[in-house]
Amino acid sequence: QVQVVESGGGLVQPGGSLRLSCAASGFTLDDYAIGWFRQAPGKEREGVSCISGLDASTYYADSVQGRFTISRDNAKNTVYLQMSSLKPEDTAVYYCARYRDLCPVIATTRWAPLFDSWGQGTQVTVSS
Repeated sequence: QVQVVESGGGLVQPGGSLRLSCAASGFTLDDYAIGWFRQAPGKEREGVSCISGLDASTYYADSVQGRFTISRDNAKNTVYLQMSSLKPEDTAVYYCARYRDLCPVIATTRWAPLFDSWGQGTQVTVSS
């Protein structure tokens, strides 16, 4: 059964850090790209970052470039999103999902409809 499960969310102060995990089962990371997305209340789901299956190339939304880092551990079949210098506007439910082979080379705002096997999400709240 194909499944992804997110974890690691929580409450953090502005400027703080969190590491999110996306544990995959039923498929291997070598064959699929994994994307991280977020959705704030009243807003559309937006792409945040992606790591390709074939060559582990990475992509970031402009809003998180330089603050977030995506990585993967093939032995654990898990993808991570290290988030630093967090801002209140990073507050959202964060999701991971999969896409075939390589991350889509289009605007991150157009990623969501292309991905499948979504997890249940993990809440990230940045507040003092």
